[in-house]
Amino acid sequence: MNEEVYRGLNGVCVDTTKLSKVDGVNCKLIYLGYNIDELVDCTFEEIMYLFLHSKLPNTSELEEFNISLKNTCDLPSDIINYIEKVANIVPPMAILRTSISMLSASYKSLETYTHEGFIKNSIQLIFHTSIICATICRNRLNKKYIAPNRSLSFTSNFLYMVLGKEADDRMVKTLDLAFILHIDHSFNASTFTARVVASTQSDIISAVTAAIGSLKGPLHGGANTEVMKMLKEIGDISNIEDWLKNVLANKQKIMGFGHRVYQGLDPRAKHLKEMSHSWGKRSNNNKWFEMSNKLEQLVYDKKKLNANVDFYSASTYYSMGIDIENYTMLFALARMVGWISHIKEQVNNNKIIRPKAKYIGLTNQRFVNIKDRC
Repeated sequence: MNEEVYRGLNGVCVDTTKLSKVDGVNCKLIYLGYNIDELVDCTFEEIMYLFLHSKLPNTSELEEFNISLKNTCDLPSDIINYIEKVANIVPPMAILRTSISMLSASYKSLETYTHEGFIKNSIQLIFHTSIICATICRNRLNKKYIAPNRSLSFTSNFLYMVLGKEADDRMVKTLDLAFILHIDHSFNASTFTARVVASTQSDIISAVTAAIGSLKGPLHGGANTEVMKMLKEIGDISNIEDWLKNVLANKQKIMGFGHRVYQGLDPRAKHLKEMSHSWGKRSNNNKWFEMSNKLEQLVYDKKKLNANVDFYSASTYYSMGIDIENYTMLFALARMVGWISHIKEQVNNNKIIRPKAKYIGLTNQRFVNIKDRC
């Protein structure tokens, strides 16, 4: 039988979702009916609530939600001890993956997807992920764990646990916006991974641990780390044209460009570009923004490829003083909300995900007993 093969599931629609729409033709990203451009001035907590409850909160609902975040129990000490032992030995995303998996021992009713139980586990998991990510960042600076300051907002508390002091409002707002832009993107590789695991009726920790493994890859969440390494390799704006000429001649991949869905500019990239420019000026070092801007123009002129979400997040984080190796963890912290929401959506209307594969191997092989094989 002549079966058509869609490698990478390119163009294949496998299910429905109400969570986010990636409009590739018009280059728009929609979160539960809202254009992302309308949500960029919200707090991260508001958008978390939107994904978990399918509506934007009013003032009292947001206040109650913030209280539930702040009332989350402490992170188990064995996870903190594990991070302190391996922080400067094991890559951050691998530590995150193991730490999240270790949470299984302290979570109750993981396989129960009642609304109340799921929301409670979800809030706990999101808050614990922020503590884990912050502790990894801090330990990589050779500094000891700091307990969360529960009087602060989600993002402000995350930065407090990393820095050991309260961050200024501009830094909090920038990271809030970055988290919002990264929270979900339909059936991307890591989200689809989470849904595949959830479709087997496995538990939430198993599903998000698998998703972290998928996000870790340089062609997915690890791309912004590779972008910054690429910019540092180029070194200076005067080197860009020769570097690009050599890369194109050798048909090498340019990190941070192109998208499987968007036919034009990634709508998230324009907001991150503004942040990169702002932080370049604020840090009195506009070099990385200027390099990124020139490279973006040249790549479009020569290859008609647009920058994606990873491209300008790299120079933004670098100008903020965030370690290159920690970039993907920030992606994971934001995307945790999206993964959780997709897991709930999957189990509410579940069918185990089991695609076909076209076999192209040998046929009609003759079996030979082991004693007669050459």
